[in-house]
Amino acid sequence: MLRQFDVVIERDEDGVYVASVPQLPGCHTDGTSLDELMVEIREAIELCLEVESQEPSNLEFVGIQRVTVAA
Repeated sequence: MLRQFDVVIERDEDGVYVASVPQLPGCHTDGTSLDELMVEIREAIELCLEVESQEPSNLEFVGIQRVTVAA
């Protein structure tokens, strides 16, 4: 059975890519390139599904918005 997951990708101050899966809390990984990151996040998703006994959250991806606040 094929399943699809939304992946949020960010880049930290050192240039390392970080990916997380909102539907699977705690499912994240990093990589030095986008190609490496995609391999790593697939493995992470498979492991999270294997370890978790519950179904992933049924979230619908809507979008990302940047918000600026004074801090």
